Amino acid sequence: MGTNKDSLSKFSASEKKSLSNHFSNTEDNVFAITSPRQVDRGALMSRYSRTDKSMRQVFLDEFLKNKNRGDEFYDRVLLEYGDDSVAELGEAQIAIEGLSNIAVKKIEDRRIGLSYLEKSSRYVAWNKKENGRYRFYRDPEIMKSKYADMYEESCNFSFDTYSKNIESMTKYVREKYPIEKYRFKDSRDGKEKLFSKLKEDSDIKSAGMVYRGSTKAKALDILRGLLPASTLTNVGITGNGRAFEYLLTVLGSSELQEERDLASKIKKELDTTIRSFVRRADDKYGKAFQKYLRDVRGKARKVTKKEIKSNPNLGPSTKLVHYESEKDAMDNIIASLMYEQSPSTSYQNILQHVKKMPKENKIKIINEFAKIRTNRRHRPSRAFENTFYTFDLCNNFGMFRDMHRHRALTLERQLLTSDHGYSMPDEIKVLGIEKDYTDCMRKTKETFDQIRKEFPEQGQYVVNFGYNYPYFMKFNLREACHLLELRTIPQGHADYRKVSQEMFKQISKVHPNLSKIMKYVDMKEYDLERFESEKRTEYKRKNLIK
Repeated sequence: MGTNKDSLSKFSASEKKSLSNHFSNTEDNVFAITSPRQVDRGALMSRYSRTDKSMRQVFLDEFLKNKNRGDEFYDRVLLEYGDDSVAELGEAQIAIEGLSNIAVKKIEDRRIGLSYLEKSSRYVAWNKKENGRYRFYRDPEIMKSKYADMYEESCNFSFDTYSKNIESMTKYVREKYPIEKYRFKDSRDGKEKLFSKLKEDSDIKSAGMVYRGSTKAKALDILRGLLPASTLTNVGITGNGRAFEYLLTVLGSSELQEERDLASKIKKELDTTIRSFVRRADDKYGKAFQKYLRDVRGKARKVTKKEIKSNPNLGPSTKLVHYESEKDAMDNIIASLMYEQSPSTSYQNILQHVKKMPKENKIKIINEFAKIRTNRRHRPSRAFENTFYTFDLCNNFGMFRDMHRHRALTLERQLLTSDHGYSMPDEIKVLGIEKDYTDCMRKTKETFDQIRKEFPEQGQYVVNFGYNYPYFMKFNLREACHLLELRTIPQGHADYRKVSQEMFKQISKVHPNLSKIMKYVDMKEYDLERFESEKRTEYKRKNLIK
């Protein structure tokens, strides 16, 4: 690759010395910006688009002698001109510990510009106490109301029921799925063998780790429906200034004090890292935006109250409620496949040609593109974004938390309530703790029904993960490949595997040919969902040690 000497050869020795503290090299035409202040890195990137100078020359001319140049640049561009895109040039990582499962979902509703890592309910038991109290959110409005004791009692009951059954559920899972029936790799010959055939101490130890991890995950998966939405979790957020600014505005407009408090705390921490990129979040602009979001919510509530009569949908459901004919979908997809490779031909002309093609030719084309996918990470091309599916879903809140992580789609959801019944894993009945489970759910409903009269938003905190939760998802065929293939992998939670399998069946019924692109949807059932995944992780760990 050639080097652009036009702007690289003129730097003096002293200039190169100054540049070396802010750029990875002073010679090549590809370089990293290593300037210690993020605001300067972002300002340089933005300034770069509005000058014919090289970036390093811009730094020497404008930034080297003025240490406040970056701040001044963002004050002018963001506040005076409102060029939102430059706020994306500042990035930060924020950790939030001890927020409820209601607040974390509100944060994770933000789909663009932010990435999340959240504490798992299948690897970590949530039964620990802090200063003698279970770790759940105690909403200030509830705690100063007449419902305080009822709320505390209900959440404690949920945690007690969850905690006291972890040991017995783990024991039950290990009795039902004994280690002796599973195969593990023998380090002597590299072959997988039954546990009883392993001879090396290291192999036996590794097999035990794999088995204990997968059986514990199974037990916690079964019991997680008992946890209330008030359960405190942790989340790490990586994102750019523009996305953080919108998140702060949304949280600041919330009806829940927890979320408003989080907005203030997050803003305070962002001010220590990317202050210039989120400055508008709580100024006049931000306050006006918060008011707009509250107005939208209020207007939607008023219209809904006038037009829609409440009709609780008791029980879980998975329904494909909107899609286009397979003929139209195939025409659009095939036309899009051809468009990129067509010499000077309009999309309209290509589409008209495709419409006249014989159906068997179209099916053959789709099959050919399905054939060249040799693993699930080979995503179909963007042409497969040209048809959509809308699913009306009602399934337990614990499962929703997993499905909610998919962001290349449209998802709308309602308040969490106890109106739609709850799910109960079969293992709860087999272990003989059905009464514990139903008592917990009944107590929750009684508490929720009282709190909701005065605090409908705050009432969500007391509702258990096991209660069914309504939402809809609209996604294209390309995203369907990613979502349904990922959510049916063997190590997936049994709840969302079943729903994803059902979604695949319904898509296949209306689009029998197009659905063939989803080659890696796994329709099987597994005993220990995490077993094979735990094995792969352990083998990788052993190889790293070697």
